Amino acid sequence: MIFGLFGKRASRRASVDGLFGRIAEASRRPGLYREGGIPDSFEGRFESLTLHMMLVLRRLRELPAPAGDLAQELVDACFAYLELGFRNGGISDVAVPKRMKRIGQMFYGRLQAYEAGLVEPGTGKLVEAVERNACAPQAAPALAAYIRRAQDAIATCDLEAILGRQELFPAFSGEATHV
Repeated sequence: MIFGLFGKRASRRASVDGLFGRIAEASRRPGLYREGGIPDSFEGRFESLTLHMMLVLRRLRELPAPAGDLAQELVDACFAYLELGFRNGGISDVAVPKRMKRIGQMFYGRLQAYEAGLVEPGTGKLVEAVERNACAPQAAPALAAYIRRAQDAIATCDLEAILGRQELFPAFSGEATHV
């Protein structure tokens, strides 16, 4: 009996890790940095990752159980990834918890700002949010339009599609998608 439970947990962990890997990969597409105006820096990559995580977490909240549990596991995987980045970047063990607390505050603040922008009709509030947090002012309308397209693309996905679809997000402008 215990081996069966362990197998399910390991399988679910692999699904979450695979999903997070696809989200992280999508957040690193060159078009987001070139045409989307996101700075190609640690902070910029964090902003892009947060945007993509927000879209998936938003959709998971709309789906029936066990999507809520999966959402929490996805957030846990994201923070483990960010923590590993700090540690690999030479941040001391003493300083990591403080940095993680700050990252957590930033992450959840961004989720709220982008969510507020998405529930408003049009792109005005979303443009303001991405301009304030993620990109250069002149690129904010294009990035906000991408977020809307990405939201529309994921809005029809059920849990199986979210876990299994290789491409969850559209290309940015004329950029070809890649795997």
